[in-house]
Amino acid sequence: MQKLFEFIDNSKDKMVELESLLTSHPALAPENGGQGEDKKAAALTDWLLKNGFSSQQIVRFDAPDSRVESGKRPSLVVTIPGESDEHSVWVMAHLDVVPVGDLGLWKTDPWKVVEKDGKLFGRGVEDNQQGLVSAVFAALAFIKNGVKPAHTVKLLFMADEEVGSKYGVIWLLKNTDLFKKNDLYLIPDGGDPKGETIEVAEKNILWLKVHVKGKQCHGSRPDQGKNACLAACALSLELHNLQNVFNKKDSLFEPDYSTFQPTMRFSNVEGVNIIPGEDTFCMDCRILPCYSLEQVLSQVEICCAKIEEKYGVEVCYETLQMSESPATPVDSPVVKKLSEAIKSVHGLDARTIGIGGGTVGAELRREGYPCVVWSTMDECAHMPNEYCIIENIQKDSKTLVALFN
Repeated sequence: MQKLFEFIDNSKDKMVELESLLTSHPALAPENGGQGEDKKAAALTDWLLKNGFSSQQIVRFDAPDSRVESGKRPSLVVTIPGESDEHSVWVMAHLDVVPVGDLGLWKTDPWKVVEKDGKLFGRGVEDNQQGLVSAVFAALAFIKNGVKPAHTVKLLFMADEEVGSKYGVIWLLKNTDLFKKNDLYLIPDGGDPKGETIEVAEKNILWLKVHVKGKQCHGSRPDQGKNACLAACALSLELHNLQNVFNKKDSLFEPDYSTFQPTMRFSNVEGVNIIPGEDTFCMDCRILPCYSLEQVLSQVEICCAKIEEKYGVEVCYETLQMSESPATPVDSPVVKKLSEAIKSVHGLDARTIGIGGGTVGAELRREGYPCVVWSTMDECAHMPNEYCIIENIQKDSKTLVALFN
């Protein structure tokens, strides 16, 4: 074990090199104006082949997507054979990133890694390249030292996580037989600054796009119209109040209750003196797993009907995202094995938590694959000046070595 840890300690420059390479290839989904992960996957494959992995260890899976120039959304599976093939240990990181947002808020070029004060700055360096790089160097520690892990290790570098995983893990689940029920699954895509929390559950996610249709009129004659903006505002408050309907609490999560938040609003009219005849807004709902989305949607229907009757408008909505999944049992093998690795390497007593955010963990759990989300990070994903701490890459890599061993 000490030889493997020494390799990781001596690999800082190569870790920075890989982070820099990955960041220089913006892997944005077409929904975000990008061309997907093709160039980034190719650059990563080339780096892996030049730094110790063989072509036989790397298999690429392409999900068809006509919206991108390459016509495909790639995911890579890297296999390191173990002493036993009874089950495999998976580490799953995603290749795609989110847009930079307001460029004026960045202090550096988001597509060029800058190292400062032990941190790497750039879009994607934490989300999710930190987990990717940690996994790569944990695997390399075994390869470079001629040591076989106790069980076969499989690294999955996925497409399309940031906008729903349709062309990533969902496609892989539907179109391959890669995954086995008794395998261990770790997703390094969330965590805390100490690396002591293991995420075993996610709130159910419901995104709504709500359209209210009334009747446009002059601002001085509301009696001649039906104010869609007013009705939409009232409806957003009705939907927000569903947190008092679905009001159970669960200390596994923070916050420990279901949330129903109005978020994005679309432009309606172009003049202050025009009462809008149409108004559209979105809701981001994160619901405790004890409630089904079917239950929630039945209440959404009641809220919509109430507003239609009160304001004389028509309401329709579409679901932009729906995701619900069971929790990973806290006594499952992957939780026990990861807890032991964290304790042995860092002396920390890990604890299990749930989160309101979404990861590919929900997709796996829904299909019957217990998994955990874990990493050591400050959680600055999607923010301007996103960064990761280099020491955390090394710490997590050592924890993965212990997990593989």
